[in-house]
Amino acid sequence: MQDDLIARAQAWLAEDPDPETAAELRGLIEAQDLTELADRFSGTLQFGTAGLRGEIGAGPMRMNRSVVIRAAAGLAAYLKAKGHEGGLVVVGYDARYKSADFARDTAAVMTGAGLRAAVLPRPLPTPVLAYAIRHLGAVAGVEVTASHNPPRDNGYKVYLGDGSQIVSPADAEIAAEIAAVGALADVPRPAEGWEQLGDEVLEAYLARTDAVLSPGSPRTVRTVYTAMHGVGKDVVMAAFARAGFPAPVLVAEQAEPDPAFPTVAFPNPEEPGAMDLAFEAARAAGPDIVIANDPDADRCAVAVPDDGVEGGWRMLRGDEVGALLAEHLVHKGARGVFAESIVSSSLLGRIAEAAGVGYEETLTGFKWISRVEGLRYGYEEALGYCVDPEGVRDKDGITAALLVAELASELKEHGRTLTDLLDDLAMEHGLHATDQLSVRVEDLSVIADAMQRLREQPPTVLAGLRVTSAEDLTRGTDALPPTDGLRYYLDGDYKARVIVRPSGTEPKLKCYLEVVVPVADASDLASARVRGADVLAAVKKDLAAAAGI
Repeated sequence: MQDDLIARAQAWLAEDPDPETAAELRGLIEAQDLTELADRFSGTLQFGTAGLRGEIGAGPMRMNRSVVIRAAAGLAAYLKAKGHEGGLVVVGYDARYKSADFARDTAAVMTGAGLRAAVLPRPLPTPVLAYAIRHLGAVAGVEVTASHNPPRDNGYKVYLGDGSQIVSPADAEIAAEIAAVGALADVPRPAEGWEQLGDEVLEAYLARTDAVLSPGSPRTVRTVYTAMHGVGKDVVMAAFARAGFPAPVLVAEQAEPDPAFPTVAFPNPEEPGAMDLAFEAARAAGPDIVIANDPDADRCAVAVPDDGVEGGWRMLRGDEVGALLAEHLVHKGARGVFAESIVSSSLLGRIAEAAGVGYEETLTGFKWISRVEGLRYGYEEALGYCVDPEGVRDKDGITAALLVAELASELKEHGRTLTDLLDDLAMEHGLHATDQLSVRVEDLSVIADAMQRLREQPPTVLAGLRVTSAEDLTRGTDALPPTDGLRYYLDGDYKARVIVRPSGTEPKLKCYLEVVVPVADASDLASARVRGADVLAAVKKDLAAAAGI
């Protein structure tokens, strides 16, 4: 067993094209660090609908150039098998550790396989890559990014020619081609031959961002903006300038790309403390709103002034922003289908029904939302919004930021705020209070055990509300393909909904909670929020107990 592990590590080392990871692996072998070697060689990073994502390091269970070269070779073989010999693959990348290396390796492999490759000119937001695929007529696209994962991670996201992320069965077919790749030395990787794109694609994307705004709409809102050490700043500033908004005040400490993400524990606006510097800047600048992107700028977070919270600023939940953007699009006369994932607030369905537009629920992820027939608007509670599906068939934190700024400007012209519009929605449709129970684990068996426990002993009552429906989503439904998740509907004094699922990109068990509290009139709003929060807290406590977490 020990000899076999060392032999496999030495074989991997002999092929490793990266001096850094090679030196790292050589050190582990020389130190006979069997525990660490066993972890790195316990299998291979699995290629799925999220592509690849993992910690950077040596070995098949880490993100490294060897793994990326194999992934690119598998993708190239898949594309050629589908009749795309000679087709264009466009490659984008963020500013994380080794992103540029992974992008270059991908372009080299595509070129060596007889495909054409074009690489974006520098680290740019993921939505620019998603846009470029259709704009350039590519057969596929690759974005090297780990989005808002910790600094030590990187990832590999694959899109097909329709501009959407891969879904089954493409993921399994690509994974099979990756598994069939032999020795790395047999994968042709020329030193040149691909196209290095200039700024034309970025300029075309920026020209397209104007399309989300109404001609002549107010552009007066004052904004504090943070790029969260990612790649969003330059594109956001350019988009706001083109649109005629006042230049956002930058959170200087987080404005420039930095793969170490030194000011945050996790570079995700939803994580505790991540927005502290932005709120500090807002208290100094006195803007109307705060906007944040995650590091690859496909997500958009919004915060508003709130005298009722410590520090005077409150992050809006993704569901709140999702509802605000939906209401704004309805007001602008948008037609087509409004779509969301099953873990997002049911308020979108109420807004769509009242407006007489189509509505659909999908599985979690924009790979599903973007494929909805006739999509006009899609969102997911994790700060993802697709407001221009004809331009970008994925979440786009830049066009979403522009649309939020337009809405805030229109409200400001009438002496109103985003918070006022949320109050209007609560009075019209009921207060849709949402929360999340999210448990990060070191041992993935904790997640599997919790899911098994809930399946074997499903709760019958949560927070005093009767569980009227318990669905195991692995069986699929009339509207949804199978997925690993559980959905409960509750009834009693209030209607509520709970969904439990393992995260697709992080070692987390995620539980999504919603309770709908009727609101009689404006005077009832404050107490409705208290009631909603109390019920959510009780559901969270009871669910944690039922799951054994």
